[in-house]
Amino acid sequence: MKQILLGTVALLALVAPSSAADLAARPYTKAPPPTVPFYDWSGFYIGINGGGGSARKCWDLINLGGAVVAPAVSMGCHDATGGTAGGQIGYRWQTAGWVFGVEAQGNWADFKGANANSVFAGIQDESKIDAFGLFTGQVGYAWNNLLLYVKGGAAVVSDKYRAFDIPTGLTINTASETRWGGAVGAGLEFGFAPNWSVGVEYDHLFMDHRDVDFRFTGTFGLAAGAFAGTARIGQDVDIGLVRVNYRWGGPLVAKY
Repeated sequence: MKQILLGTVALLALVAPSSAADLAARPYTKAPPPTVPFYDWSGFYIGINGGGGSARKCWDLINLGGAVVAPAVSMGCHDATGGTAGGQIGYRWQTAGWVFGVEAQGNWADFKGANANSVFAGIQDESKIDAFGLFTGQVGYAWNNLLLYVKGGAAVVSDKYRAFDIPTGLTINTASETRWGGAVGAGLEFGFAPNWSVGVEYDHLFMDHRDVDFRFTGTFGLAAGAFAGTARIGQDVDIGLVRVNYRWGGPLVAKY
């Protein structure tokens, strides 16, 4: 019996290593590829902006008290400069790296300037833009959370004008208008947090020339409201802005 037990132990010792060698190796499983966050510019957004601008204004006299002035006589030019603040709302959609959008923007402004009238001695001509709006389409290209875009569309500005007596400061005549024109611009925007972005933008407004009628204010014995004359006023506007936007939509998606 003892001999049988010893023989069984010896047989197990010989078989065990061979059996272990015959066991299948643990299968190798490849690790899944890492996911990279991908910034998505699609969605509605709303934001605020602030900055400054300059409007180039040139006045030509084409009518004086009902008498046509031909050819027109230049009364001089000036730059109306100042600050601006406002807001914008829009929608963007992204296809691969391309980003398309539409936007409406409205701003308060204080672009003011003046020059001495080159026709009438002692008179200063002053202009002011107190508001403007932009209605534009956008085309851009995104490198993840960095977006470069161009824009173009329509622009509208609210203009106010006056001519005043330099020695006394009294306003002689005034005029105002709402002027439509075109706009082009470019911007660079950075997504710094989910749904939040900050950027800089430059816009140029082509406001062309318009004939503007002036009315007397009643100073110096001139009848208040009476027709004073017409000036053909040309203007172009340059604006630089810093913008902050909040967007509704999926800010990050997984990209393998």
